[in-house]
Amino acid sequence: MNNGRRRVVVTGMGAVTPLGDSVAEYWASLLAGRSGIVPMTLADPTDYPCKVAGEIPNFDPGKYINPREARRMARFSQVAVAAAALALEDAGIDLSAEDEERMGVVMGNGNGGFPTTEDNARTLFRRGGMRVSPFFIPMILPNMAAANVSRIFGLKGYTSTVITACAAGTQGIGEAAEAIRRGAADVVLGGGCEAGICQLGLGGFNVIKALSRSDVPPEKASRPFDANRDGFVPSEGAAILVLESLEHALGRGADVLAEVVGYGVSSDAFHAVQPDEDGSGAARAMRWAIEDAGMQPSDIDYINAHGTSTPKNDLVETLAIKKAFGDAAYSVPISSTKSMIGHALGGAGALEAVACVKTIQDGIIHPTINYETADPDCDLDYVPNEARRAQVDSVLSNSFGFGGQNACVVFRGIRN
Repeated sequence: MNNGRRRVVVTGMGAVTPLGDSVAEYWASLLAGRSGIVPMTLADPTDYPCKVAGEIPNFDPGKYINPREARRMARFSQVAVAAAALALEDAGIDLSAEDEERMGVVMGNGNGGFPTTEDNARTLFRRGGMRVSPFFIPMILPNMAAANVSRIFGLKGYTSTVITACAAGTQGIGEAAEAIRRGAADVVLGGGCEAGICQLGLGGFNVIKALSRSDVPPEKASRPFDANRDGFVPSEGAAILVLESLEHALGRGADVLAEVVGYGVSSDAFHAVQPDEDGSGAARAMRWAIEDAGMQPSDIDYINAHGTSTPKNDLVETLAIKKAFGDAAYSVPISSTKSMIGHALGGAGALEAVACVKTIQDGIIHPTINYETADPDCDLDYVPNEARRAQVDSVLSNSFGFGGQNACVVFRGIRN
């Protein structure tokens, strides 16, 4: 099944989310169908149709980072470092006992420090360019989340940043696993982050009508696959998985949570922001991830959907699942984490990966909330509104980004 490649396992997870900054709190909220969407406070939404967001409640970077260090980081780096600290603690790994050159980081990120760019642009126009922050450039670069995690925790091995829009978090995990598979590292922190809620981003997404405009209570705004969905809800957050070769994990007596067994990436080669209308690009990524795992579509017990709550994305993802799974599409349960936390762009796939691993561990599938009106064109099993007990051994996680970037990962319960 692994074609002679090293097996890659998950030994720790950390998450900073609109539903809390611990995996336990996040997962309990997902199972309860609790929404983290609130009236927007990180940017003034007065002049915009979308007025809600998934914001990390009371995030205090000082819990995880020296306050002086934190002031020199954009928020997306702060949440990444926080998630890394939580993941390393969860993995129980003694960094002083490890070979720092065999440990690395791969982070997915969408746009870097958007709010910091906006703040410094204001300074430029009001006070002149020589008044921008001396930390402006190292704060905003998309690679700085991985760089800061690497620097703070002393991880000197394989390090990279994946910038593939909404597919970045999933691709960050997939590329981290690939580095271990081919022997470039023994331990890699793989994940994604985003903290881009600001006037500039809000304007950009609103003018292309990507965001929800519904005048409904905040917790009702994200409604994937529902007939009345009208756009995604902007969100923020970070999640990191500690990935290790199986032999390294067993060698240090680690608690193995799941295995990364398949990874697939494709391009629609179709449109700048719209998905390929027949779902063929997304279907290729799903099919290749399942083939990489040495499985058949019928072996997948659950799909964590990209499920953004936009009219076209949810329709195309439904078509793609049918194309990739054939008749099995109608029997596999599917749910959207974004129904409760919104769309964290480059962080989304990593936040969803945490849910995938917990699904395998606990044998329960979180719901797609706000599913009230069936869409005849979205006719699969989206686990509406209530969590469901199920025997789940293999999970497919989908992420599809602007530019037609598609990434999928298959997780499985650990076997001998």
